[in-house]
Amino acid sequence: MIQLYAGKGFDTQKAERYFKERRIPYQRVDVLRFGMGRREMESVRAAVGLQAMIDREGKAFRESPFRFSDDEALLFAHLCERPQLLRLPIVRDGRRATVGYCPDVWESWLKKQNE
Repeated sequence: MIQLYAGKGFDTQKAERYFKERRIPYQRVDVLRFGMGRREMESVRAAVGLQAMIDREGKAFRESPFRFSDDEALLFAHLCERPQLLRLPIVRDGRRATVGYCPDVWESWLKKQNE
């Protein structure tokens, strides 16, 4: 089951449209409202890396004192507490994950699944 961790934004809308148009079932989680579990965050971190998860262009990150930090443990803990700092959407399929709008990657997942 594909999980779509979403918030508000154009990339989130495009990701939802991608899955709906192809009639691919997915579970949508409003990450800004409900957050993300620590184990889920660790799974995404293992798949894409911590730096890819951070929305460096967002207002929340620009105003955060952690924007000057290089300590990955501190950044990860801060991301767990403040999902506003995440780059969205995050799409998970088991251990695989993407951050942002990545239709080419999702297409490759579907091809492997149908083989």
